[in-house]
Amino acid sequence: MGNKERAKERREKRMQEISILRTMPYSDHQRWWSKETVAVVTGGNRGIGFEICRQLAGHGLTVILTSRDASAGCEAAKVLQEGGLSVVSHQLDVLDSSSVYHFAEWLQKNYAGLDILVNNAGVNFNLGFDNSVENALKVIKTNYYGVKIMIETMIPLMKPSTKGARIVNVSSRLGRLNGRRNRIGDVALREQLDDEESFSEELVDRTVSTFLHQVEDGTWTSNGWPQTFTDYSVSKLAVNAYTRLMARKLCERPQGERIYINCYCPGWVKTALTGYAGNITADEGADTGVWLALLPDQPVSGKFFAERREIKF
Repeated sequence: MGNKERAKERREKRMQEISILRTMPYSDHQRWWSKETVAVVTGGNRGIGFEICRQLAGHGLTVILTSRDASAGCEAAKVLQEGGLSVVSHQLDVLDSSSVYHFAEWLQKNYAGLDILVNNAGVNFNLGFDNSVENALKVIKTNYYGVKIMIETMIPLMKPSTKGARIVNVSSRLGRLNGRRNRIGDVALREQLDDEESFSEELVDRTVSTFLHQVEDGTWTSNGWPQTFTDYSVSKLAVNAYTRLMARKLCERPQGERIYINCYCPGWVKTALTGYAGNITADEGADTGVWLALLPDQPVSGKFFAERREIKF
C-alpha cells in the first residue's frame, strides 16, 4: 500500500470516528450556550459557511448568516428557517469597511453583541493544477485582511461570559509553516514566523506585502513561496499566524472577558471553492469548526485543528 492509500485509509477511519462522536448529544452540563447565544458566520450563504450556520443553529444557538450578496443570504437563511432553525441573514462584505461598520452597528442595536464569530468568507481562483496569481490581491484582501477587520471590529462587541467568547478562523493546511509539502522555501522567514517570542503583526503584514510586490514585478516564482495555490496558501499562512498573535493578546483579558481564538482546516471539501473536486462533504468540513466554537470545557486558544485534533502550524 502506497502513502496516498494509507493516508486515505487513515482519513476515512478518522471521519468514521467523528461520525460516531457527532451522534452523541451534548449533556446539559456541557451546553454552556442557549438560544440567546449569538453566532456570526461570514460567507454563510453556501458551502462550509452554510453548513456551519445549520449545525450551530441545530444546537440551539441564534445564528447571523452573513453574505456579500444580500439576496443570496436571504435565500439561504430562509431554507434554514423553514427547518425551524433560528437564523437571520444580513448583508456583509468583508472587503468593504463601511459594510463591516454598518453590520457592527446593526448587531449591537439588535443583539447587544455576539458570543461566537466564525470567519469563513474566503476566495480561491485556482482549480486542479492551476496556479495563477492573477487575483492574488483579491485573495489576500479577502482571506487575510477580511479576517483582520472582522476580528478587530467584533472584539469590542463580544459579550462577557464565564465560558469565554469564541473566534474560529477557517483556514487550510496549505498555509502550514512546517508542512512537508508546500511550505515557504525561505528558511529565515519561516523561522521568524515560527518564533513565538519575536514574531509580530508587522512581520505578517510585511510578508504578505512582499509577496504581492513580487507578484506585481513577476519575481514571485523564484522566491520560495508555496507552489500549490500560491496566493491562497500565503493568505492562509497569514491567517494562521494572525490567529496565534491574537491568542497571545487576548489571553491577557480578565476572567469573564476572555476570548478564545483558533483556526482549523476543513479538509478538501466538495464546494464551489474547490470546483466541487473535494473528497469530503460540506457537512463534514463544517464539523470541526462547530466543535471548536462549542467546546464546553477548558477552551484552548491559539491552536490549529483538523478533524477535531490539534495539528502543527
